[in-house]
Amino acid sequence: MTRFSRITGTGSHLPPRRLTNDDMVALLAPRGVETSDQWIIERTGIRARHFADDGVFASDLGVLAARAALEAAGREAGDIDLIVVATSTPDMVFPSTAAIIQNKLGIAGCPAFDVQAVCSGFVYALTVADAMIRTGSANRALVIGTEIFSRLLNFDDRTTCVLFGDGAGAVVLEASDKPGILASDLHADGKHVGILCVPGHVSGGQVLGDPLLKMDGQAVFKLAVGVLESAARAVLDKAGRTDADIDWLIPHQANIRIMQGTAKKLKLPLDKLVVTVDEHGNTSAASIPLALDHAVRAGKVKAGDTVMLEGVGGGFTWGAVLLDF
Repeated sequence: MTRFSRITGTGSHLPPRRLTNDDMVALLAPRGVETSDQWIIERTGIRARHFADDGVFASDLGVLAARAALEAAGREAGDIDLIVVATSTPDMVFPSTAAIIQNKLGIAGCPAFDVQAVCSGFVYALTVADAMIRTGSANRALVIGTEIFSRLLNFDDRTTCVLFGDGAGAVVLEASDKPGILASDLHADGKHVGILCVPGHVSGGQVLGDPLLKMDGQAVFKLAVGVLESAARAVLDKAGRTDADIDWLIPHQANIRIMQGTAKKLKLPLDKLVVTVDEHGNTSAASIPLALDHAVRAGKVKAGDTVMLEGVGGGFTWGAVLLDF
């Protein structure tokens, strides 16, 4: 029997501290950084984001999202035999955030590891988990995207600090004799490493270099729309599907203009575009599973729908997954 993998449950978690654009204006004003609600909305579509409190880590958000996904799937933590976590903001240098989440879920023995592809991380992680299930290396996986980007932000740079937020999303992915994950397409091009990065590193007990986020927004924008369309076309071709088969497009929630531009290139009406960037900001690897869970719980994405997931991130990385939900 041919093995496939299907998503059987979704979950997400946002830290309770919500900051509107006006809250960000008030936060930045004492630093002499000028911005406005209108400026942020016009350029990004973002109206609010969530920041984690001190002492809360990516594993904490990931555990809560994972538990919600397990409940939705009707599974217990002990049913899981693989954990793949996408994050660029791990709890520590090592061990992996996945191993920490595994311990917090009260399970042991199964493989648990992190995938680092920044905002494309969840698409990468889902592809890895799908491959392991298809080859019989796992039967039930937790695939989690979790980030605390607020701790990487330079609050003297209004072009980046208003964009990002914290959160986590998760799915339970299970072996099935019916196709769920239909196709995936992953890429990276390291020559663009400098356009989106956090160039600091730890050495000799000190942080060397700059540990805050750097982004060339214009360069990212120019690359993003083109590579998102090419990845989407590639997975449609691999799956033998067309634009018309897509019920929902769930892109990485970075910028409403990039998202709408991709939908238009795929000839999709904007009401097929799942948008959460307005309330969550850019939550990097967490953004796609967060948006998926919110769409499922809102009654938008339903069983049998065909869903396109796609993202771009620092590296420069990009990719897409096409699935039947």
